[in-house]
Amino acid sequence: MKKTTVFTGLVMLLGLASCKEHKEEKHEEVTFLVTNPIKKDTTITKDYVSQIHSIKHIELRALEKGYLKNIYVDEGQHVKKGQQMFQIMPNIYQAELQSAQAESRVAKIELENTQLLADGNVVSPNELAMATATLDKANAEVYLAQTHLGFTSIKAPFDGIMDHLEAREGSLLDEGELLTTLSDNSKMWVYFNVPEAEYLDYITSEAKKNNKDVELLMANNKRFNQKGIVETIEGEFDSETGNIAFRATFPNPDGILRNGETGSILMTVPFKDVILVPQKATFEILDKTYVFVIDKDHVVHQREITIGAELPHLFIVDKGLTENDTILLEGIKMVRDQEEIHTKTVDPVTVLSNLALYAE
Repeated sequence: MKKTTVFTGLVMLLGLASCKEHKEEKHEEVTFLVTNPIKKDTTITKDYVSQIHSIKHIELRALEKGYLKNIYVDEGQHVKKGQQMFQIMPNIYQAELQSAQAESRVAKIELENTQLLADGNVVSPNELAMATATLDKANAEVYLAQTHLGFTSIKAPFDGIMDHLEAREGSLLDEGELLTTLSDNSKMWVYFNVPEAEYLDYITSEAKKNNKDVELLMANNKRFNQKGIVETIEGEFDSETGNIAFRATFPNPDGILRNGETGSILMTVPFKDVILVPQKATFEILDKTYVFVIDKDHVVHQREITIGAELPHLFIVDKGLTENDTILLEGIKMVRDQEEIHTKTVDPVTVLSNLALYAE
């Protein structure tokens, strides 16, 4: 009985030792993928909230007081330059013009009579000069009356789209009263605010010299079918926000964009000779970003890095890494600092070409 117990115990010890050895062997068989950061030129796309405005957007107002006799256009209608849009009752101004024209004819007859008398030395040269001045004044009154009469017919100053009608036929209008607004949407001005640091990057780059192209992301999250060009930058920064306003001009041949819309400007920013690492290879501790660097003895070292910008599945590293470092690509949660591991190196170009796969 005693021999049987001893034998059983030995078997159990041998079994436990065998299991332990088997687990250790299994642990040693784990191989971690590692790679190198890659140094190359790249670009990122930054977006800025924007306001969209027509290249021309004006208010049409009544230039004379009177009743709104006719409206020849409708809301949302495309109008041509010179097309009549509104007619204010012209009766009073027509009568004023006729009166001024009559006064001009009388002054002209008086000047002709005075000229005959002056030629016969019957009147002095001063009287002739007075008659001439009277005619000039009468002609000026005619021109003024014609101008007032012209103000009763309101025409489009340029090709554009009408907005809401603010008055209806028969309304009594005061001088300066708003009738509608008119927008020229053939081109659109898109304004967006840029932080000071990004402004400095732009203003010192080649893109500034080449009138940098930008794209517009519309409110429906689709890209506008035309590219814009940054044409102007405002003269000073907003002291409260630290931003400065840029203006990009977009052609709008299909009339898709309208005054007052919103969207986002998409601007491509170039980066030269930057260090790129997969986001999968990084982790955060207390708002700081780290990677595991593997030394020549296959020992893991935790290292803090500074992120400069973010791309899909990639980080641009400002500080902390070089292209000669070896970093852990997968298994971040399975290793500890100062631990020795077995590794398999993956070419960084291969990693870049399979970013979506490694990000899963």
